[in-house]
Amino acid sequence: MDLEEAETGRRRRGEELEQAILTAAWEQLLEDGYHGFTIDAVAERAQTSRSVVYRRWAGRDDLLDATLTFGLKLGRVPTPDTGTLRGDMLALLRAANAARSPIAPLMSVFMGAYYADSGRTFAEVRNRAFGESSSRTLDEILERAIARGEADPGKLSPRVRTVASDLFRHDLLMTAAPLADDAVVAIVDEIFLPLVRP
Repeated sequence: MDLEEAETGRRRRGEELEQAILTAAWEQLLEDGYHGFTIDAVAERAQTSRSVVYRRWAGRDDLLDATLTFGLKLGRVPTPDTGTLRGDMLALLRAANAARSPIAPLMSVFMGAYYADSGRTFAEVRNRAFGESSSRTLDEILERAIARGEADPGKLSPRVRTVASDLFRHDLLMTAAPLADDAVVAIVDEIFLPLVRP
């Protein structure tokens, strides 16, 4: 009988066990930061053994990558469809503000050490977590806006397409706090919409 079976009375397996470990790993990262993120600490929090963790991830760095992917996907919301480009963009940024602001301090403080140790960038972490789906939401919003005549496809360069989310992410990481709603509105009304409207 291993540690997990002894403590819980049953053995978790497969997806259930992996989700339990990743949940524990994310909580460990949020509470104790990058330097407190160890295999031992995660195993203890997940009420399993080190060997169980090592069977799934070769070491701390692999577990950390999987944990970041897992944690960044939490709280994702469906693509908003309010009927207007302005409404969709406000809904998207407000949902991101609610979901991402609790982890902004972690991203601001932790990521410097993580980047230095791993050589990875935030863009790489984000792409690993979301892949193509990170741009799919915005593409959907913009395609509907073009069909309604609210956006000029000729103006939608790659930089313009992402300027609202890029500014939002910048402000969130710089302040490590939720954006005030008037700041979200300003990003959409003063910067994004003037750039994309016909």
